[in-house]
Amino acid sequence: MNSLKVGNLELFPIETGRFMLDGGAMFGVVPKTLWSRQIPSDDKNRIPMAMRCLLVKSTATGRIYLIDNGSGNKFDEKMQKIYGLDYDHSDLLSSLSEAGVSPDEITDMVFSHLHFDHCGGTTDYDESGDLYEVFPNATYHVNSRHWDTANSPNQREKASFFPENIKPIGESGRLNLVDDNHELEEGFSTIPMHGHTIGQQLPLFTDSNKTIVYAADLFPTSAHVPLPWVMGYDMYPVQTLREKEEFMNKAADKKWYLFLEHDASNEVITIAKENGKFVMEHSLKLSEIE
Repeated sequence: MNSLKVGNLELFPIETGRFMLDGGAMFGVVPKTLWSRQIPSDDKNRIPMAMRCLLVKSTATGRIYLIDNGSGNKFDEKMQKIYGLDYDHSDLLSSLSEAGVSPDEITDMVFSHLHFDHCGGTTDYDESGDLYEVFPNATYHVNSRHWDTANSPNQREKASFFPENIKPIGESGRLNLVDDNHELEEGFSTIPMHGHTIGQQLPLFTDSNKTIVYAADLFPTSAHVPLPWVMGYDMYPVQTLREKEEFMNKAADKKWYLFLEHDASNEVITIAKENGKFVMEHSLKLSEIE
């Protein structure tokens, strides 16, 4: 099993499928002649993206956390084609089963943020076409500022928030709105980032030997390591640039391991600073971290 122990926590990557997004949108002002050398696009200018989540089992508290849950299965045929959704590669429930966990055993859903590709697996449709919760016993942890954003989005970000994903979270009676830098338990906390979307939170795991950060959409792929390579999807790109520089200076200096949610080829990377620029140093699996 590809897993890693960090203090009292055991981490498992959970692959929930692949999808495609426009390469130009993924790299903002970076020219295609540059970004396509890192991740080639298809004939529709789309690049392959992972939806890689993280399962966390705690021996200290007995809690079982899931960080994000992919896009889910609620898309109609048209939307599936637009996003090139591929569940033959992997799917949420099969990946959880491989890790020995059923959906009703998940005690806590920790959302980095509520864009559709991060929270769509929260609900599904039954045979009657009615929505139901996939994780009926989970407490939903969402940054309070992000919850406000998701429920009153601006016109630019509105297309990323789907009511069928978000409304059931609010109606569940199990929504836990948290502040910035929230600590879920010893060795498991979050780092706030507000450039991509207000209230994005990056889960951080640490013990005396190592630190792993769930990078979410601060930089979704290893190709986004260079500072100016910021997504067109970011609401506040200059804020992202500031947050990214501060974060990556720490990551390079302290040798953090960065778990990538959307990189189709690299699961975990480390970064270094060479000649004043950030570069990917190593690519590895969770189980290869010492």
